[in-house]
Amino acid sequence: MLDREGFRPNVGIILLNQKNQVFWGKRIRSHSWQFPQGGIDRGETPEQAMYRELHEEVGLLPEHVAIVARTRDWLRYEVPDRFIRRDARGHYKGQKQIWYLLRLVAQDWHLNLRATSHPEFDAWRWHDYWVPLDVVVEFKRGVYEMALTELARYLPRNDNRNRYLRGGVRHRNADEQLHGQTGQGNMTIELPPGGSFDPDPQHT
Repeated sequence: MLDREGFRPNVGIILLNQKNQVFWGKRIRSHSWQFPQGGIDRGETPEQAMYRELHEEVGLLPEHVAIVARTRDWLRYEVPDRFIRRDARGHYKGQKQIWYLLRLVAQDWHLNLRATSHPEFDAWRWHDYWVPLDVVVEFKRGVYEMALTELARYLPRNDNRNRYLRGGVRHRNADEQLHGQTGQGNMTIELPPGGSFDPDPQHT
């Protein structure tokens, strides 16, 4: 289902835990990391598609999350021709997305990367809100930055990471400072069924 400009409607999901860390998934059989996302089927609302994709990709049900916010308008990215099937070239241009910020209100063990027979991820971790965009496939990075920036205002005010929003742009050195504050050695990780934990997605 494409719009008149060749963009497919899609949803993206930023899932927070109680520490305002985000679910960060490693795409199956690849070295790229991303947030859950997926297409909106004909007849679905963006919210209905979000709940469906949430279950298909990470195994969560509506009662496991609370909606914090969503982007006001569609965010678009174009897909390079080399990633488009030949029969779709000239028609399909890319994705237009509504992004949702969700808070996990259940336990980590409800996450399940094998909820369907076609998993999207083979590893996951909790990461600081400002994720490293250099491990995201290049053509999605601009949309990630726009979604994270727009939705960051809905994080609790006492989250120190909000101060990076005032600069208007996510800076790499800010990511590095935040990454150093994670305290990986003291973290307790509960892995979901079929999941594995990678302590540093930049060294896969």
